[in-house]
Amino acid sequence: MRHVIALDVGGTVMKAALVGADGTLLHRARRATGRERGPDAVVAGILDFAAELRAHGTERFGEAAAAAGVAVPGIVDETHGVAAYSANLGWRDVPLRALLAERLGALVALGHDVRTGGLAEGRLGAGRGADRFLFVALGTGIAGAIGIDGRVEAGAHGFAGEIGHIVVRPGGPPCPCGQHGCLERFASAAAVSEAWVRASGTPDADAADCAKAVTSGDPNAVRIWQEAVDALADGLVTGLTLLDPRTLVIGGGLAEAGETLFTPLRDAVRRRVTFQKLPEIVPAALGDTAGCLGAGLLAWDLLDTTDGKEDTP
Repeated sequence: MRHVIALDVGGTVMKAALVGADGTLLHRARRATGRERGPDAVVAGILDFAAELRAHGTERFGEAAAAAGVAVPGIVDETHGVAAYSANLGWRDVPLRALLAERLGALVALGHDVRTGGLAEGRLGAGRGADRFLFVALGTGIAGAIGIDGRVEAGAHGFAGEIGHIVVRPGGPPCPCGQHGCLERFASAAAVSEAWVRASGTPDADAADCAKAVTSGDPNAVRIWQEAVDALADGLVTGLTLLDPRTLVIGGGLAEAGETLFTPLRDAVRRRVTFQKLPEIVPAALGDTAGCLGAGLLAWDLLDTTDGKEDTP
């Protein structure tokens, strides 16, 4: 069976799959990223993992993977196949596509993790059928993917979709990016967790605990949650004003709160729009498989672009 290798590299865990042409996950695996061992060890681990997946595919399906797709965090130069920078993994200018292509003897596509997950949500998940969509992931930080006619826009320098660094509260708290008052300082899962730890006095509390306290009517939790929702709505309205998406897909850890997030968020966005068309605001549908599915799509797209040639880039 013709298949591709898909790798979704996170700061803690690498998720992988062999993906069929119809998007079916034929085999799934995961292992620790091992960032505590240093950036070179992480790269070596990715190469070894990919080689094991290639061997598994050859044994199970009688042929090697036709291509591979890999999604990584940080700043990604997709055109040149370089993982330009990742604070979490300690990377700078890692030629990951070339390294994987040499190890596998196959075509390799490299993508940004959130944009890759957004690609999957746009084609296979909650944004399916929308010619224009905006995917926003609310995790440790906030990042987005701009979907246009079945593809995701990377931008001229690979920075497209960084909605978490829209300034929503000028003069607000500093952000590691160098600005003050960025959206992710207020509406990421990490920001809500930090605020709830301070308010509740519980050191190991997180955003999920805050959401539970909201449903029980805790006034501090309600205040923190509403501040996050208001900041998020401000950022999203900026995004939809610029991009005019038909569908707005929200994923990441904070979205797991379900209607505790989506009901007030839809109301807050509705109150803010004037001339803009209100998009459908929906939760992401693919969960933690989005990264692997998106990486698989990158690989299949690469094969389509090159007419299935098996030479390495």
